[in-house]
Amino acid sequence: MSDARPVRQGQEQKRSAILTAARELFVEVGVERSSMDAVSARARVSKRTVYDYYGDKRRLLLGVVESAGETAVNTLRELSETHLPDTIAIDGRDGLHQAVIAFAAELGGFLATSTNYAAAVKLISENESLLPELEDHPLDRAHADVLAERFAHFATEGLLDLDDPGLAAEHFHALTTLRVLNEPARRRTDAERVRQIMTDGAGAFLRAYGQRAR
Repeated sequence: MSDARPVRQGQEQKRSAILTAARELFVEVGVERSSMDAVSARARVSKRTVYDYYGDKRRLLLGVVESAGETAVNTLRELSETHLPDTIAIDGRDGLHQAVIAFAAELGGFLATSTNYAAAVKLISENESLLPELEDHPLDRAHADVLAERFAHFATEGLLDLDDPGLAAEHFHALTTLRVLNEPARRRTDAERVRQIMTDGAGAFLRAYGQRAR
């Protein structure tokens, strides 16, 4: 697998078809046993098109994982805008508690039901050595930045007690999403269990960072 071949931009419809086909094949039979011929056949594009878009199989795998990551960050932003808007400040501490719990529960629903995200988690765990780009990836920072910005706002409003919003975001992630990812694969698709883990973790976060008397 070489990184030498340049990768061009292309039509989104073809790119999406290639990524979907690759994700399905990589999960079904593994990356090593999946061929670019099989990907092109399933995507109904030419093999040359697959190579033009992604260069080689390793880059195609990276594309599958990055696409799932972009979806996850976009979902996180949408849920943040829905459950954690600036106006939550008028509801005070109890309002923030309810909002954070609701945010965690809906995020858990996404984690449990998104086949795209589940596939990415599986592919990363099985092929980590092929994906050095994931070390300190911009998508990871974007994920943390969404929560850090919200937590900083609520700290300014006196609803959270924290000095480092980025660290608080890491702690929230560790208490919620990472706990879900550490569950056995069969349990990560149990929506009720995932929601319970997420809301329990959000509760622990609020107990640690909730407004304190001064």
